[in-house]
Amino acid sequence: MSTLSAMIRALLAAALLAPAFGRADVGVNIYGFSWHLNADQAHAQGMDNWFNPGLGVRYRVPGDRFDYFLDAGTYYDSGRNTALLAGGGAHWRASESARLGLALVVFNSKTYNGGSTFVTPLPLAAWELRWATLNVMWSPKIKQINDVNTLGFWLTYWLR
Repeated sequence: MSTLSAMIRALLAAALLAPAFGRADVGVNIYGFSWHLNADQAHAQGMDNWFNPGLGVRYRVPGDRFDYFLDAGTYYDSGRNTALLAGGGAHWRASESARLGLALVVFNSKTYNGGSTFVTPLPLAAWELRWATLNVMWSPKIKQINDVNTLGFWLTYWLR
């Protein structure tokens, strides 16, 4: 079993058991869409798939100023390959609904970094609704890892 696979299984187990251990929220990540900021380059490299379906899980511990979370999931990426991810981060509560944050993510896909697993920081923004969170992340262009500036969009549906 790969290290990433083991990490994803551990995060999934933790997320499913978390409510029994205290004040935490568990949600289902429903991955969905990407917008490639340099679309011509994305198309030329075969990385222009904008529909990115997939599923994951989020475990969140709310705080007064920050919410802390762990995510694990899989989705169909911009290069039309299966991507696996696991990581954690924090959202600053900019307002009652707006969140700004950063995550550190272990990522694996044939599309990125020559197919080798890597760790990357991802800037995040989110909008909290009562029943869900609308999420957006920015995956910047980084030489030899990701050749296309991309915004990714997904929904976290909270299991309350």
